[in-house]
Amino acid sequence: MRPLHIIACVKVVPKPEEVKVNPETMTIERGEVRSEINPPDMNVLEMALALKDQHGGKVTIVAMGPPLFDPYLHLALAMGADEAYLLSDRAFAGADTLATSYALAQGIRKIGDYDLILCGEESSDGATAQVPPGIAEWLNTSQITYAEDLELLPDSGMVKAKRELAGGYEVIQVPLPCTASVKIGANEPRFMDMERKAWAEAEGPVTVWSAEDIDVDPEMIGLPGSPTIVDGLAQAEASERKHEFLAGTPEEQAKALVERLRAYL
Repeated sequence: MRPLHIIACVKVVPKPEEVKVNPETMTIERGEVRSEINPPDMNVLEMALALKDQHGGKVTIVAMGPPLFDPYLHLALAMGADEAYLLSDRAFAGADTLATSYALAQGIRKIGDYDLILCGEESSDGATAQVPPGIAEWLNTSQITYAEDLELLPDSGMVKAKRELAGGYEVIQVPLPCTASVKIGANEPRFMDMERKAWAEAEGPVTVWSAEDIDVDPEMIGLPGSPTIVDGLAQAEASERKHEFLAGTPEEQAKALVERLRAYL
């Protein structure tokens, strides 16, 4: 039996408070903003590494984006991942969730021999939750969404997941290979291993693949492969809550407050 192989899909996103959108291309601008690993993807890394600690095998990171993503992949290697792949090509730019899931699936297909593919439940800059199910469909794997906990059952070739529901939770079991999305906050991500940090930054194996390297159909990636089009941008109006300031001494303010609350009791 070959060793367990977990693929963790990671996205680097702009910090929410610094998101900028180009009004002409209607795409997110990344060049002048600080970035971070998508928060749910940190939970993905922890889940993948915890399963590796328990069952052995290896963890492979897969991401799609510009070269500036490279340092974040080295961070994942410093945390304990074994290797990383960055799908980076201008042809990928402007991809919606369909084109993104297709490109990631093609990259994963080239890596091959995977047992479990983990993704964050959604990205903070898109919040669609469509990419994990898309990857599962492209690769024809079992799929689990919004997993809070995963347990591998190697003897049966199955994976068991716990999913939160309104008023409770459910436990489901599906065969491997499986693609699962992980809920934000599902665990506490570990710190990087300082003994691995120097190795990860200097020698960490990050392989960069272009569109040609992963054998994609050019009409199915980037803007040409994205049926979702941003038609316009508008600034949402800020709503101000009604408020009233009470004057007088503290005792007078307290009495006035009681009188106003009396109407709601």
